[in-house]
Amino acid sequence: MSAASPRTPKEAPDSAGAAGEALAFERAQRLTDVVTRLRRALRSSIRTDYPWESLPMAQVELLQTLAIAPLRVGELAARQRLAPNTVSGLVGKLLEAGFVDRQADPGDRRTARIALTEAGHQQLADWQHAHERRIAAALATLSPADHDAVMAALPGLEQLAKALAGNGQREP
Repeated sequence: MSAASPRTPKEAPDSAGAAGEALAFERAQRLTDVVTRLRRALRSSIRTDYPWESLPMAQVELLQTLAIAPLRVGELAARQRLAPNTVSGLVGKLLEAGFVDRQADPGDRRTARIALTEAGHQQLADWQHAHERRIAAALATLSPADHDAVMAALPGLEQLAKALAGNGQREP
């Protein structure tokens, strides 16, 4: 077959599939880049205005998980998809800071559950409010069309977060 000959029917779907895969990969790269820059910009801007915001994200995520209910270290590790010894280290730092404490597990007195203290609840609330104020201020600088586009993207981003967490079930 010469270079000028038309594609066979078998070649067309393969090249279309490759183009589709390339486009999907390009979009995934762009989303990854935007999310990374967004997180970095938020973290950086918060630390400029709120110097106390030095809590590592891994610790914030543990506080967020514990805000739902006290858990054992093993349960925390499973939920955060971290090694138990990593979670133990993070919990140790949160214990030192006074943000969590150990409670007897009512179901098994040999183990302890980790729970937020009042200081932990306050730290998490302060962290959340600082981020909400910063994001609200940034949203206010956007054009109405860009603001609406960001808001319209939220349901899809929520579903994406669930899919990445391993819970790809779509909600009705």
